[in-house]
Amino acid sequence: MVLIKIIFMSSIAVIDYGMGNLHSISKALQHVASGIEVCITSDPAKIHQADRVIFPGVGAIGDCMAALFRLNLSDVILQVAQEKPFLGICLGLQALLDHSEENETTPCLGVFPGAVVHFDKAIVDSKERALKIPHMGWNNVKQELDHPLWANIPQHSRFYFVHSYYARPSESRHVAATTDYPSPFACALAQDNIFAVQFHPEKSQTAGLQLLNNFIAWDGAR
Repeated sequence: MVLIKIIFMSSIAVIDYGMGNLHSISKALQHVASGIEVCITSDPAKIHQADRVIFPGVGAIGDCMAALFRLNLSDVILQVAQEKPFLGICLGLQALLDHSEENETTPCLGVFPGAVVHFDKAIVDSKERALKIPHMGWNNVKQELDHPLWANIPQHSRFYFVHSYYARPSESRHVAATTDYPSPFACALAQDNIFAVQFHPEKSQTAGLQLLNNFIAWDGAR
């Protein structure tokens, strides 16, 4: 009798709706995800079939939401965000709020109650020097929640940011981390099996790769 050994490979769907540096994310995942199938896709069926889902994005929220509706992905995202480990990145965080000030107010997906707002155009640092918008470059991240995705990442580790708008959640219990620019703002949100970050882990070297590695190992529980 011939015995057939069946190997079940864990899989990650990276949602492709035309707005994201998917090459960088794919390379970062392949670096940390030995034995994991990484599928960059806009196919709802493949997104549903994956064990984990990443929702990335860069650009304007109005274009993001239009693309999600055009590709019939908004309902898919809402469903998988209830069912499996889910990671939002940059615009993929902002789209999870109720609405954004960008593009003359854009309704978003409403996974987290709250809004996305623009940095004050007149912000200055402690020495009264003007701060640039967008907030771009490396900044320290203060972990506000004990969460599996922070495993083996030291407090105040530096991550890479590029954004002009930031999340202002209605409930502080959802804030997983903050960053100062110059005042603290929420740069990571968490709820059940959902974790979302404003920074780019795929561009954040050791700390970012560790966060992606933690996501691969995460079962969606706190």
